[in-house]
Amino acid sequence: MNFNMANAFLTLAAARYSCRAFTAEPVSESDIQCILEAARLAPTAVNRQPVHIWVVQDPELREKMKVASRYTFDAPVIFVVACRPEDAWVRAVDGKNGAEVDAAIVGTHLMMEVADLGLGSTWVGSFDPAKLSQILPLEGWTPIALFPVGHIAGQPSPRHAERKNLEELVTRL
Repeated sequence: MNFNMANAFLTLAAARYSCRAFTAEPVSESDIQCILEAARLAPTAVNRQPVHIWVVQDPELREKMKVASRYTFDAPVIFVVACRPEDAWVRAVDGKNGAEVDAAIVGTHLMMEVADLGLGSTWVGSFDPAKLSQILPLEGWTPIALFPVGHIAGQPSPRHAERKNLEELVTRL
């Protein structure tokens, strides 16, 4: 099925990829503010907003973060998205806590704004939360993802274009 790629969001979604190579050029403060505003506007269950974001720009802290994750890719800024489960909506029928889902939505908004600004990012879930908590002031917060962000130096991997077709992905009832 062909989609109208004049649709700005589909074009952005198709172009965004997991960037793992960045230049040393700093990310501008205005770009950081746009990224944070996109994250702030993300929907959360019952609008509880049980999330917090750390913006790590300090070179020494970014270097220390390599102890918690080798996937920082020397990006000039790393956004850390965390949640606090006790602040989140909980589904009454089974007790499912929505904090991690809310943090994932915030992270997705953040990542898509990064792409819209022409910058690169990747979602990093491979990190040691205990080691990260020794480096950053995360008391009371559960880190969900790291987002190295910067100016792109490289190309998407060949796997970027690999997508299941809709027939494999969707069941219509």
